[in-house]
Amino acid sequence: MKVLILHNDFRVYWKGRLTYLKKFLNSNNIEFYAIELFGKGSPYIFDRYDNVEKWWSCLFPEQSFNELSVKKLKSALFAKLDEIDPDVVITGSIVFFSGALGIRWAKNHRKKFIMFDDAKPSQVKRNLLVQSIKDLITRQIDGMWLPTKDYDAEYAGLDRNNVVFFHGYNCINNELFKFNTSREIVGKVIVCVARLVPIKNLDNLLRTWKLIEAKNPEYKLVIIGDGPEFEHLNHLKTNLKLERVVFLGAVNNTDIPTYFYNASAFILPSLSESWGLVVNEALAAGLPVLLSNKINARNSLLKEGVNGFGFNPLSVSEMTDKINKYISLDLDTKMVMSKKSLEMIDEMSYQNMGRELVTALDKIVHKKHKKLSFFAWLAINFWHGKYNTSGWDKLDKL
Repeated sequence: MKVLILHNDFRVYWKGRLTYLKKFLNSNNIEFYAIELFGKGSPYIFDRYDNVEKWWSCLFPEQSFNELSVKKLKSALFAKLDEIDPDVVITGSIVFFSGALGIRWAKNHRKKFIMFDDAKPSQVKRNLLVQSIKDLITRQIDGMWLPTKDYDAEYAGLDRNNVVFFHGYNCINNELFKFNTSREIVGKVIVCVARLVPIKNLDNLLRTWKLIEAKNPEYKLVIIGDGPEFEHLNHLKTNLKLERVVFLGAVNNTDIPTYFYNASAFILPSLSESWGLVVNEALAAGLPVLLSNKINARNSLLKEGVNGFGFNPLSVSEMTDKINKYISLDLDTKMVMSKKSLEMIDEMSYQNMGRELVTALDKIVHKKHKKLSFFAWLAINFWHGKYNTSGWDKLDKL
């Protein structure tokens, strides 16, 4: 069996996943290939395209999506798919170039198609026509790969007899964040790792910290990350006369585990996160977490009062109460929370991702090919997707 995964680009967390899947699937007698469309233009601009693997191709390594015509993109992609001729194509959402063109090639060549997605449809604003077309195309997929079972209800309209649901792709290399020595929660530092953009809601976090400092002046807030809001946030810090807030800017990814290890807890106050993989990292480092209830990872990786606390990110008073509630816990309770975080993240590992995919592939390849209705065929063959990430970290997406 040949399996191919296709996406607009494979940056940051995808690199480790693909390398693991290549070895794991090969050990199960499955050939594995990866295609990314663009070498430039990723929203993760800090992570360059640097792949050298022969099984992993980038069609336009020196270009971004806005430098290419759909015709040129389609021609190059279809030629590469014809060359590899996979039995199963896996892509991200069909709203993007990769998903729209991937399902077109798969259905026109009688191949199986799997879609992965960590954005919940109920959280995305679309007009009725666009949503109807997306739903029509999505009903033609053979498999749905979601982060956790928490997402299943978002796709209640899919026929479970015809679509195989499976989970676990939104994982990281947990081992990179674990420590050989036993974890101790002895510091008085709460750490936040986030891009400095409006949707991360760091303004409210600073206003909250003004109240935290008044009651717990020994605690420090460390913010790791860079972005266009850097000057604004530092100006706000000065205006609020915050003495226990440190902006570290961008740090090397290999150094982040050390900052986690020296912290007492992790906080993320975002107004929206399709998932929030930094939460995985915090749990893998054994940190209790304080999370906005707008972070999708919260539903699976936070158990209230067990490994941390959740809060309404728009409420400074609620955020303050939850931080103070955590700070006031005794050391033994904090250590129990730390152990619970480690236990919970073990369920979202590379190993689990591989097992879920192999099990799903076995079911999918033995299913009959779906016969497309005229309108489904029309939608698939005329929709080519898009790749507009300009609003991915802005408040107007809410």
